[in-house]
Amino acid sequence: MAQAQKCRLVFMGTPDFAAVILKELAQWPRGEVVAVYTRPDKPAGRGHKLTPSPVKRVAQELDLPVLQPGSLKNVATQAELAALQPDVLVVAAYGLILPDAVLVAPRLAPLNVHASLLPRYRGAAPIQRAIMENWGPDAQSGISIMRVASRLDAGPVYADAALPIAEHTAGSLHDALARLGADLLIRVLDDLLDGRAEAREQDESRAGYAAKIGKEDGFIDWNRPAAQVHAHIRGVTPWPGARVIFAFAGEAEPLPLLLAPGRVGEPADGARPGELRHDADGLSVACADCWYRLLQVRPQGRKDMLVRDFINGRLRDLPEGICGRALPPV
Repeated sequence: MAQAQKCRLVFMGTPDFAAVILKELAQWPRGEVVAVYTRPDKPAGRGHKLTPSPVKRVAQELDLPVLQPGSLKNVATQAELAALQPDVLVVAAYGLILPDAVLVAPRLAPLNVHASLLPRYRGAAPIQRAIMENWGPDAQSGISIMRVASRLDAGPVYADAALPIAEHTAGSLHDALARLGADLLIRVLDDLLDGRAEAREQDESRAGYAAKIGKEDGFIDWNRPAAQVHAHIRGVTPWPGARVIFAFAGEAEPLPLLLAPGRVGEPADGARPGELRHDADGLSVACADCWYRLLQVRPQGRKDMLVRDFINGRLRDLPEGICGRALPPV
C-alpha cells in the first residue's frame, strides 16, 4: 500500500512565540516543512551585531530552508512562494503584511495562530492587553487558529482554546499560549487533512483592537483600583516594565524604579493615591481603594532586589508611615 504523501507546509514567523510553534510543527508526522519565512536579521546589543530571529535559529537547528524577504509584495518573492507548492501556510507573529497573492498560494488554507480569543483582541499586543484590561477572577486569554484574511485578524476561526489569566505576567502567559497554540494547530491540521475542519465567521459586533505596547504603557496610574494596577503591572512584565518615579522623604532626588508584580493589600482608608507607606512589612503604594504591596524593585542600572533589601541598602533612614509619593512620568 502506497504511503500517504505528506502535507507540504510553509511556515512564517519571527519571535519566540513562533519558534515554539515551529518546533512542534516540524515534529508533526503528517507534514513536511518545506520552507521557513522570517524577518531579516536585525542589529542588536551594544555592538549592533546582526542577529537572527528566534524562528531562524530554530529553523537552522532543524536544518530547514530559511527565506528572509523584507516584503512579500514583490512579484518575484510571491512566485518563489508559489513554486514551493504549499498545501498549508502557517503564520505566527510574522510581522509582514500578507498580500492576496500570498494568501491564495496554499492548496488547503493559510492559517494563523493568534494569541487571543478572537475577535476581542485583534492586533499587535493581544497577550499584554488581555492581562491589562481584565483583572477579575474569571479573566481569560486563549488561542485562536484562524484562516488568514486580507483584513487584520478578521478571518474565520477553525478552533480556539481558553486559558485562565490568573496571576500570569505577559511573559509567562506568552509561554503558556505558545505551547497551547502549537497543540491546537496540530489538531486543526489533522482536521484539515481529514476533511473535518469547519471555520466559523467572527462576530464583528464583539471585535476589538489590541494596540501595540510602547514604553509609555509602562507608567503606572495609582488613581486606579489596586486590582487594576496589579493587572497592569503584570501586563507590562517583562517589557516595557512597570516604571515609576518615587520621591522618598529625606532623599534629595526622586528615584526611578522598575516594579515586579506585588500584591493587593488592605483598604487605603484616608490615603491619597500615589502615597508611599513604609512599615514592618516593607513598602506599599496607595491606589484608589487599597494599598498595593511592593515585593521587588529594580533601581536604575541595577538588578532586581527584594524591597526589604532595597530599603536596608538605599533608604536606611526611611521613616515609618507615609514616607513619600509617586510622581507623574516626565
